[in-house]
Amino acid sequence: MVIAERDTSKKGEAFSIRLSASTDFYVENEAKRRRRSKSSIVEALTEEAARMHRFPGIAFMGEDYDRRAWIVGTGMDVWELVELRRSYGGDDAALVMDFPRVTHRHLRLAQVYHASHPEEIDDAIAQNNLTDDELRILFPFAEFVEVD
Repeated sequence: MVIAERDTSKKGEAFSIRLSASTDFYVENEAKRRRRSKSSIVEALTEEAARMHRFPGIAFMGEDYDRRAWIVGTGMDVWELVELRRSYGGDDAALVMDFPRVTHRHLRLAQVYHASHPEEIDDAIAQNNLTDDELRILFPFAEFVEVD
């Protein structure tokens, strides 16, 4: 049986939960710190937890505006490993030889996470590959130095 991915743009049915006092305290403080509602904090934490359960070995780091999936044990974001794999032309054996902290399992995990969340990963890769002109528009006061 094939089950299609749910449309993540639509919200599910509302329900209520009771959090432990310590979890509620954490959520309340995160909501204040991030200037968001408690429900949006719980939703974001739940989404990350669900992804970590679906993709064992994936974790999340970064600030609220820049949360990104990374692969535990590699020190690399998923997008970095996807882009690195592309630069090796899919030669996983060579990549694993050149990067001792990366295993074939890590590569497979990056591949399946990317397949499930292509916009997230492709957007991160695109941001990493902005041209010099695009970077100058975004950061007009930055000084750029050419490196050999």
